[in-house]
Amino acid sequence: MSKSIVTLRKKAISHGRMSLYLDFYPPVWNEDSNCFTRREFLKLYVYQKPANQLQKMENIENMHTAELIRARRQNEINKSEIYSAFEREQLKILAVGKESFLGYFKKLAEKKEGNNLSIWNCAIIHFEAFLKGEELLFQDVTVTLIEDFRDYLLSAYSLRDTGKQLSRNTALSYYNKIKTTLKRAYREDKLKTDINAKISSIKEMESQRNFLTIEEAKKLFATPCPNLLVRKISMFSVLTGIRYVDIANLKWSEICFIENEGHYVTFRQKKTEGVVSLPISEEAFGLLGKRRGQNEKVFKNLNKWDVDRSLPVWLELSGIKKHITFHCFRHTYATLQLTAGTDIFTISKMLGHRSVKTTQIYAKVVDQKKRDAANRISLE
Repeated sequence: MSKSIVTLRKKAISHGRMSLYLDFYPPVWNEDSNCFTRREFLKLYVYQKPANQLQKMENIENMHTAELIRARRQNEINKSEIYSAFEREQLKILAVGKESFLGYFKKLAEKKEGNNLSIWNCAIIHFEAFLKGEELLFQDVTVTLIEDFRDYLLSAYSLRDTGKQLSRNTALSYYNKIKTTLKRAYREDKLKTDINAKISSIKEMESQRNFLTIEEAKKLFATPCPNLLVRKISMFSVLTGIRYVDIANLKWSEICFIENEGHYVTFRQKKTEGVVSLPISEEAFGLLGKRRGQNEKVFKNLNKWDVDRSLPVWLELSGIKKHITFHCFRHTYATLQLTAGTDIFTISKMLGHRSVKTTQIYAKVVDQKKRDAANRISLE
C-alpha cells in the first residue's frame, strides 16, 4: 500500500493573494461532504509580492500556521494507516453510530410507492412526534426507546381525525415500518445489536372481513353494472383473489398458456413484492379480452375513482346491503374456496400470503358459518 502524502500548496486568487490549501494523495474521506477529496482549503492567505513589512510578517505567520495544520493532518493519516483491524472496526462503528437513524428511516420510505408510501410517511410523522423534534443517531437506538415508541403508538391519535385514536391494527402497521428499518439496519451493520429481535410487538386485532356468499356473488354479477370495466375486474378478482393494484398493473406479458395445464398469471405483488404464479380458470381468462402487445396493460383505462364511485351504485341495484369494497372480492374468493373444500395451504399460496397464519382468518369465518348452520336445527 502506497504511503499517503499531504502537501501544502498555493492557489492564486484576486488582489495579488494566494490561498493556501492541502493536497492529499491518495484522496481522503470528507465526513462533511460524504465523499473522497484531495483538497482542504485552510482559509489562510499570503501575498505573492508583499508590499511592506506588515504583509511580509503576515505571510510568515500564515505559512507557519498552514505548515502546522499540514503536519497534523499527516500525523492523522499516518496513524490511520497503522491502526489494527480491531481499531479500524471500532472507528467504523463510531462513525456509523453518529449517522442519523431518522434520516435512514426516511430514505427507506422514499423507495416505496402508492398506498405503501403513505403508510411509511405516516409512520415517520408519528416517529418524529414521538422524538419531539430531537435528532436520533444510530448509537442512540435502544430496545427501550423503540418499545417506548410502541407504547406511544398504542395511545396516539389519527393524523386525519385528531379526535380519533389510532386503531390497534393501524398502530401495528406503523410499528412494523420501524421494525423493517431496524432489521435492514442490522443486516447492513449500522446497528451492532439485533434490536428488532428483542423488542415486543403489537398483537394484531382481528378485523371483520366482509365477503359475498356464492348466492350474493351470482346475484351481483347478474345485475347490470353502470361501468362494464368495473364489472369485468370485479368478476376477475372474485375468480382469482388478485388485489386491485395488481389487476390494474397486469400486463399481457404476465399472461401465459401451458399445454395440458391451462392459463397462468405470473406477476410481482405490489404489496409484498413477492412473485406469484397463479393458474386461472377459463372463465377468468375469458374476461381479459383480446390479447394485445406484451407491454400493454390487460385492463386499459382503469381508474380507481371510477371503481369507488360505481361499486356502491351497483351493489344498491343488486339489493345487497353489505358494506362491500373492491378488496372484499379477494375475501370472497378465499371464503368461497374454503367453503368449497379447498385446503388452507393451497389457498394461502393462491393468495400469495407469506404465512398460512394470514390465511387462517378465513378458516375462522367458515367455521363460524358451520356453527351457525348447526344451530339452525332444533328438535325442541
